[in-house]
Amino acid sequence: MVIAESRAVAPESVGLNTSRLARIEEVVQRYIDRGVIAGAVTLISRRGQVAHLEAHGHMDVAAGRAVQPDTIFRLASMTKPVVSVAILTLFEAGKLLLTDPVSAFLPMFKEMQVATPEGLVPASREITLFDLLTHTSGLGSAPSGASFDAWSRVLQERPAGATLADLVPRMASTPLSFQPGTAWEYSGVFGFDTLARVVEVVSGIGFEQYLQQQIFEPLGIKDTTFHVPPEKMSRVTVAYQRGPNGLEAGTPGNILGDSTNPNARYTSGGGGLAGTAEDYARFGDMLCNGGQLDEERILSRKTVELMASNHIRDLPLILGASDLRGYRFGLGVRVLDSPAAACTLLSRGSFGWAGAFGTNSWIDPVEQMVGIMLIQRMPDMTDSELRTLWPRIQNTAYQALED
Repeated sequence: MVIAESRAVAPESVGLNTSRLARIEEVVQRYIDRGVIAGAVTLISRRGQVAHLEAHGHMDVAAGRAVQPDTIFRLASMTKPVVSVAILTLFEAGKLLLTDPVSAFLPMFKEMQVATPEGLVPASREITLFDLLTHTSGLGSAPSGASFDAWSRVLQERPAGATLADLVPRMASTPLSFQPGTAWEYSGVFGFDTLARVVEVVSGIGFEQYLQQQIFEPLGIKDTTFHVPPEKMSRVTVAYQRGPNGLEAGTPGNILGDSTNPNARYTSGGGGLAGTAEDYARFGDMLCNGGQLDEERILSRKTVELMASNHIRDLPLILGASDLRGYRFGLGVRVLDSPAAACTLLSRGSFGWAGAFGTNSWIDPVEQMVGIMLIQRMPDMTDSELRTLWPRIQNTAYQALED
């Protein structure tokens, strides 16, 4: 274990108990010892101050290289809340409304079709930016059937060197999996890649450039990017998978591998970022503090409240084997509605999102707490043991509260 003591304040100074917070290390080490993960970085921030930042295990087992606090992880879908904030900055600037049809910015989305058991039928209405942000559009979300076949083919046939401008129009050619607004179904790539392209069209600059100017540079985020530069590649962790003989190195492919592919130009809003725990904590602290951090305001307090509200009413929230009991969905983030139903110590209204490699985050405005867990397991929805690590870290963090 590596503890970044110089980067963290004394836990007691922000109302946390040092010895009880140390239980996080015990939890993570058990999962390393059982061969569930090779390593991790865990971070707990309270009132804008990092009280816990620890690196556990190995980033490269074969080479004997330990995880460091600044190890870079592929964040995958933890990119989505960043996209939401980018859209909301344009919303605040009066350059778009969340209720705007996507076709107002990308005309090829105007006349969409919906896949049904009887065949394709016209969409009852246009899909909106709100639909994309809340996963209620049906775009690129079907787990099977004609819509699934169509969106899978678009990704499989993605040209080398493609950009958002190249690929997003092809996404518009795929049928929706339900009538807009009638269901919640997770769009892993298409929905938020389309939102990223909207940012480009509205702002007139590339998506990564927009994030740098409007979010990353103001917040002091230095190591989070869609394309890890050569001089930082040695800090990128290996992505592991569980094989018959234990953990073995995997190979992230397609969009999930773009951040470490020197030939990729794509900037996927659905899952393209790679970065560090401290960087993501800066982003989380900003949201936890009502849109402002260190005198830099990214969003207004009211906009953050809107982001973390329940926008899907009582629509069933089902995502494979993930346990989302007690949660509703906001603008790119899950939102805790019932701690009792979720069996968690988090406060009602806590929000955040996870990534396909096992990364996860939460933001609790009530306790002014942000939690980050970065691990790197190849996507595997069948590993039920892996999914129990995250809630254990959350509960271990909250039992350390003293005030």
